Amino acid sequence: MSRVWNFSAGPAALPLAVLERARDELTDWQGSGASVMEQSHRGKRFITMAAQAEADLRALLDIPADHAVLFLQGGATQQFAQIPMNLAGEGDSADYIDSGHWSAKAISEATPYVKVNVAASAKAAGYRQLPPRESWQLDPRAAYVHYTPNETIHGVEFPDVPEVGEVPLVADMSSNILSAPLDVRRFGLVYAGAQKNIGPSGLVLLIIRRDLLQRAGRPMARIFRYADHAAADSMLNTPNTWGWYLAGLTFQWLLAKGGLAAMGAANRAKADLLYASIDGSGGYYRNPVDPAARSRMNVPFTLHDSALDAPFLQESEAAGLLALKGHKAVGGMRASLYNAVPLEAVEALVAFMRDFATRHG
Repeated sequence: MSRVWNFSAGPAALPLAVLERARDELTDWQGSGASVMEQSHRGKRFITMAAQAEADLRALLDIPADHAVLFLQGGATQQFAQIPMNLAGEGDSADYIDSGHWSAKAISEATPYVKVNVAASAKAAGYRQLPPRESWQLDPRAAYVHYTPNETIHGVEFPDVPEVGEVPLVADMSSNILSAPLDVRRFGLVYAGAQKNIGPSGLVLLIIRRDLLQRAGRPMARIFRYADHAAADSMLNTPNTWGWYLAGLTFQWLLAKGGLAAMGAANRAKADLLYASIDGSGGYYRNPVDPAARSRMNVPFTLHDSALDAPFLQESEAAGLLALKGHKAVGGMRASLYNAVPLEAVEALVAFMRDFATRHG
């Protein structure tokens, strides 16, 4: 079977060049006669690879020395609880911005560990727009401010980094990290599940300002404490060696592509093409999101008649366009345009959508 165009929201498409290199090295990594998954994370080969992966990531994001980089397990969902455990003390409060499904889940999971103040919410608007910055009710005494820059399910994305004063800004960037340049210095903590723009599922990337590592004062197991992971170079326990290796290959691929400025331009072109097709369809296809809040990474859309949903999905898959079904919470369709999805894939999708509309009236 030939490769398809993969629009999955996650686990998502990986760069073909990365997959091919991993295939070629699968049984004999660096002349060792064994795969990377079969070798000790304490061995010289793996430690060298891990250090190079961090160096490449620091180059991509221009991460300053006063920020630590951690390669952890548990995914972003585990961090929903682990962040307040590490950044907030007993009785502390934290501000949360409710912009969609994943920010709402972060709020729910943080509640046992910190007094959550929902400083702004777009729930009443159906998460089709962003809560205006002037409406945010932030507490200058909060332990941190948490927001989700891109919501995969509702297809909304913050166009810029919000200003929150001196309180550390925390961001769940699982679905848009590495998709464009980012000023890491404006954040206290950035975290991201790997399975969209970094690598396979099972790995989480976390970038944290070093002074925040000393905050955790509550009792907890060492495995949950960021400071202990940082002190052990992310090897407090056996790491996800396969995920870390593939993340390193992806960082090399991004650098070879011209870095995040080039990736940002490519992602904007892909999103603009798809939104133009939807908006120019005369109502056959619709995107429900406020144009000022539209995501570059995840584009939900509906057909003018929901009875056409099943034929659309069946025919698109037959045409080699994978995973276009929308999330059950919102229905319809969704195309995820992560870094590894090339412009050619979006061009194929737009051509199919045009043809489908012609054939089905």
